[in-house]
Order: sequence, then C-alpha cells, then structure tokens
Amino acid sequence: MFAIVRTGGKQYRVAAGDKIVVEKIAGDAGATIALDDVLLVGEGAELKSTAGLTVSAEIIAQAKADKVIVFKKRRRHNYRRKNGHRQQHTILRITAIGDHRASEARAEAPVPAEA
Repeated sequence: MFAIVRTGGKQYRVAAGDKIVVEKIAGDAGATIALDDVLLVGEGAELKSTAGLTVSAEIIAQAKADKVIVFKKRRRHNYRRKNGHRQQHTILRITAIGDHRASEARAEAPVPAEA
C-alpha cells in the first residue's frame, strides 16, 4: 500500500517502512507524528478513499542539509556578498498508512527464488 502526502509544500510518495527527508517539523527524535494531508492512497493499480485517513510516522532525527553558498556580484561596482545557508530538515520513518503497518508490508513482499 502506498500514499501520497503533502508536507512542507512538497508531495511525497510513501509506503509503510520508508524513510523520507522533509522540511523541518517540530518534535524530538523518537516522537510519533501524524501526516493528515493525504492526497492519494492506493494498492497496486487500485485507488482507495482518503476520507479520514492519516499516515503516522516516527521522527528519526532533526538534521541540516549541506551548505549552499549564495554569492552575489555586480560587475565594475566593487559589490560582492557571500553568504552560506544550511536548510533544516527532519528525517521520518513511515510506520503506518491508516491501519496498514510496516511489519505487514514486509511480510507480504515476495521472497526471490534461488536458482
């Protein structure tokens, strides 16, 4: 089962057990949050209703992205500005989509046959 959720102005396709990096969400590592803005839910090619459905996730860590250098220059005016920026983000582990948990998703996955 998969879902498309919106958080931080972006959309993410998630399944139970996935890890995603999103814009900063308030909370400490180990806390559980609910992503309420579910846009689409499906299993294979079949779509399901999103009415009242939430995606629960566990916060793994609060971190910062790599530094981005912002350099501004105007030629022939002796104008140079150099700034750095590190965006804060949150790393989430999706634990459940509605009542569909991560352990069930792993149990349903087919086991590859050895040759």
